[in-house]
Amino acid sequence: MRDPLVPAPLAMLPWRLIATVIAIGGFGLVVLYSAAGGSLKPWALSQGIRFCAFLFGAILLSRVREDQIKAAAFPAYAIIVAALVIVEIFGFVGGGSQRWLDLGFIRLQPSELMKPAIVLVLARFYDLLPAGEIRRFSAIWPAAALIGVPFALVLVQPDLGTATMILAGGVVVTFLAGLPLRLYIGAGAAFLAALPIIFFSLHEYQRNRVLIFLDPESDPLGTGYHISQSKIAIGSGGIFGKGFLNGTQSHLDYLPEGHTDFVFATMAEEWGLAGGLFIIVAFLLVVNWGVRVALRARSRFGRLAAGGLSMTIFFYVAINLSMVMGLAPVVGIPLPLVSFGGSAVMTVMLCLGLLMAIDRAEKAGR
Repeated sequence: MRDPLVPAPLAMLPWRLIATVIAIGGFGLVVLYSAAGGSLKPWALSQGIRFCAFLFGAILLSRVREDQIKAAAFPAYAIIVAALVIVEIFGFVGGGSQRWLDLGFIRLQPSELMKPAIVLVLARFYDLLPAGEIRRFSAIWPAAALIGVPFALVLVQPDLGTATMILAGGVVVTFLAGLPLRLYIGAGAAFLAALPIIFFSLHEYQRNRVLIFLDPESDPLGTGYHISQSKIAIGSGGIFGKGFLNGTQSHLDYLPEGHTDFVFATMAEEWGLAGGLFIIVAFLLVVNWGVRVALRARSRFGRLAAGGLSMTIFFYVAINLSMVMGLAPVVGIPLPLVSFGGSAVMTVMLCLGLLMAIDRAEKAGR
C-alpha cells in the first residue's frame, strides 16, 4: 500500500531506476573529476549541473500522458527532420563535421533528438496500421522512408555513429512490430554484398578507422593511437585499478578524449575490472527495467515505444564499450551519463522520461 504521507506523483516514480541512474551519473562525475587532475573544472561541475537539470526534466516528462506522446510523435519527427535540413545549410562546423545549430545560448545537435524520435514515430505508425496489414508492402515502405530520410541526412554530416544508431533504433521497432523475418535476412545479405561499395563510399578517415579496427597495430602512433592507448589504459587497471587520481594514461595525456568518447578507459585504469563491471551491471539494470516496461505495456504503441527506447540506451552503451575495447571501429559514440557532454545525457534522459511516462500509464490502467 502507498504511504499516505507521500504524494501520489512521487509514489508512482520508479525510485530504484532513478537511484541507479544517479549512481551511474555520480560515478561519472567522480571519473571526470579525476580526469581533470582532481578539479571540478572544466568538466565535472558543468556535467553535474546538466545531469541534474536533465534528470529533473525526465521526471517532469514522466507526467506526460501516453495519448499526448502519441499525438506529438509525427510533428516532433517532422520538426527534427527540418532541423537536420537546416543543419546542412546553416549548421555550425566543428571537428570537420557539420552537426550543430548555433542558437546562441546553446549548440543543439538535432541528430541526437532523432534517436528517440525515430522510435516514437515508427511506434505510432504501427499503432495506427491495422493488424492485417503488417505483412504487406504498405507496412514496409513508409517505415523505410521514415528511417531512410534522417539516416541519410545524418550520414552526410558526416556522423556514421549517430546514423547507425538511428537505423538500429528504427529496425528494432519494425522487428518488434512483427515484420517478416525474411526481410531482415534479405537486407543482411544485401548489406554484405554491398560492403565493398559502402566501404569505398566512406570518407577517408572513416575507411581508416575500419582498417585500423581490422589491424590495430598497423599504425599505432597514427590512426590506431586512440585504440592502442585505450587498450593499454583498460589493461593496466587490473582487477581493482590503480586507485582514484592515480591514472597515468589520462593524466599524462597519452589517452586522447579521455573525458568524452574514451572515458570508460579512464575509469577502468583507476577503478579496474570492478569499476567496469559496476558500470556495465548498472546499465543492464536500466535496460532490463525498460524491457520490463515494454512487456507490461497494454497498448501496442507503449510496447513498441518502450522496447525501442530501451534498445536505444543499450546501443549507446554497447557501441561505446565495443569501440573503446577495440571490438568495433571508432565511431564517436560517447558513454551516456558518464562521458562529458550534454547531448548524450539529454538523449538518454529523454528516453528514460518517456519510459517512465509509459510505465505510469500502465500502472494507472491497472
